[in-house]
Amino acid sequence: MADAPGESAVAGSGAQTDLPPLLLGTYTPKIDAKGRLALPAKLRGQLGPGLIMARGQERCIYLLPHGEFRRVAMQIQRTSLGNKAARDYLRVFLSGAVDQEPDKQGRVVIPPMLRDYAGLGSDVVVIGVGTRAEIWNREAWEAYLAEQEQGYADIADDVLPTVEF
Repeated sequence: MADAPGESAVAGSGAQTDLPPLLLGTYTPKIDAKGRLALPAKLRGQLGPGLIMARGQERCIYLLPHGEFRRVAMQIQRTSLGNKAARDYLRVFLSGAVDQEPDKQGRVVIPPMLRDYAGLGSDVVVIGVGTRAEIWNREAWEAYLAEQEQGYADIADDVLPTVEF
């Protein structure tokens, strides 16, 4: 029997196929001398055949599947006409965005503008953050994570008030 429209046959999960992929994990690939990064295989499949790189918060680079990037951009655009902060954010976000297609080895070129923005050398960390991945300078990520660890436990009640584990 075929699955109903919008249903997935993956592991009998019954998950909606229109949901964005759930990007998870921490990876430590290297950026080569040509500015190429081999996307972690697990994330590569979830990001799809093409992706968008954009300036992220806290000086990281966002990696978004095309559909997710369009959803976020449209959401900001709906707000931006009457809201100066949203207009400013949209300008910075979209002006730094680039469309990338991984090569046959799963590598993408990180443009110099984005490498400079995030302070990337060869040592980087790629993390899955739900509907996007982020590329961080390794030292910046380690400092950020150390800084956030105490707050992680402290804010759990505010961020997850109705989620039960």
